[in-house]
Amino acid sequence: MEDFGARLRERGLRNTPHRRAVLEATGRRPHLTAAEIAASLDDRGEGMRAGAGLSRQGLYNVLEDLVTAGLLRSVEPAGSPARFELETHDNHHHLVCRVCGRMQDVPCAVGAAPCLDPLEAPGFRVEEAEVTWWGVCAECAAAS
Repeated sequence: MEDFGARLRERGLRNTPHRRAVLEATGRRPHLTAAEIAASLDDRGEGMRAGAGLSRQGLYNVLEDLVTAGLLRSVEPAGSPARFELETHDNHHHLVCRVCGRMQDVPCAVGAAPCLDPLEAPGFRVEEAEVTWWGVCAECAAAS
C-alpha cells in the first residue's frame, strides 16, 4: 500500500486522517466525484457520518488542498461534475461513455506532453493538452 502520509509531508501538507482517506479512496477507485468520495468514506466509516469529523465543506477543502499540492488531478468532462484521480504525472487522457458516464484512462499516443500542438499559440508555451474521447463503452453497447 502506498505511503500517503509521506507523500503529504513531501508536498508540505499535514498528514491528516482525512487527507489520507481521500487519497486512499481515489487510489482504490479513480475518477470519483466528490459525492462518490464522500459515499466511499462513509461506507468505510472514514467520512461524513456523525462523529467522523469531515463535513461536506471539509471534503471540498481537502480536495482543493490535494489538487493544489499536485497529489490529485481534477478532471472535468463537459456536462459532468469534476472527478478526481491520483496525480501520477503519466500524461494520460480519458475515454468517457455517453450512456453510463464511465471514465477510463488511455495513454497518450505521443508519449510526451503536450500530445497535441495548436496551430498557433502566440505568446504561450504549451505544456499540456487535455484530451477526452466520448463514445459508448462495451457494456452499454452490448445492452442496447
